[in-house]
Amino acid sequence: MNKLEQLLSSSTCIVLDGALGTVLMGMGLEAGAPPEEWNLLRPEAIQEVHRDYVKAGSQLILTNSFGGTRYRLKLHGLDDRVIEINRAAGINARSAADSADGIVIVAGSMGPTGELLSPLGTMTYEEAVDAFAEQATGLSQGGVDLLWVETMSDLSEVRAAVEGARSVSDLPLVATMTFDTNGHTMMGVSPEAALEALSALDLVALGGNCGNGPTEVERVIGKMRSIRPELIYVAKSNAGMPHWVDGKLQYDGTPQVMADYAVTARALGARLIGACCGSTPEHVKAMVSALANRPIAELELDGTSPPVGRLPASENSRARRRRRESSPASRRS
Repeated sequence: MNKLEQLLSSSTCIVLDGALGTVLMGMGLEAGAPPEEWNLLRPEAIQEVHRDYVKAGSQLILTNSFGGTRYRLKLHGLDDRVIEINRAAGINARSAADSADGIVIVAGSMGPTGELLSPLGTMTYEEAVDAFAEQATGLSQGGVDLLWVETMSDLSEVRAAVEGARSVSDLPLVATMTFDTNGHTMMGVSPEAALEALSALDLVALGGNCGNGPTEVERVIGKMRSIRPELIYVAKSNAGMPHWVDGKLQYDGTPQVMADYAVTARALGARLIGACCGSTPEHVKAMVSALANRPIAELELDGTSPPVGRLPASENSRARRRRRESSPASRRS
């Protein structure tokens, strides 16, 4: 039994961490600079962020390696340091996890390459597999517990990431996609199509992350679980939507908004629940408190029509809003 299975066997859900880039920018990371380089330049800062999430209640933390493939690192002249950077990312997260009182899982974050696969782009499938294998090698050397493929829009790139990871490691795998274009990924993949493809890859968990905010991720989980309720689902939503305020990018998802989302995601059947862009340890702390103190309920599994009356009042209002938004009249507007 791996660590994830161990935690799931004793918990209704596992709380993940939140954003890394958002917090690092508050610590001085310049816009456009690669956060992955801080694994080498400022490891103490990375470890501090990981520890803050653990203190907030995160039971699973993602490494600072989202853009850790050679393709993204090449933009900053770092493509010859892929394994070194990813190894350091694993070591930094491992340090924070191992200093925690209880079990904290370290997941090696593997984001998209930023390239389009042939025939739409110039990157071949084999090149993508090789790039992800290289990244997975570094993360494995850094001591991660599992590999976490995230924020994907192309099913072929997900397959390449999984194949690359498995070519160099026996670690468990999780994969999530982002459905931010009219309920589909940027490449036109629906939640249903994603479920069909991802469920065939022998993953320990799958689901949605990032995107346009909590409601979108909630819908994804509802749709997927209505088809395959036995699978383990991940919900890792952005903290609302970003807006420019006084020359700075701010997200409108307050800790309370994310706390409500966490409870609703659990009710829809997600068992791995976290936050993404725009979130901080304060958001995670609010989510942990809400999950611990609010009654557990379960919504109907069609992803759009949760029953009123089986949830606390605040959640009933969210359920009614989702039904209005999913009505034919709403979709036409």
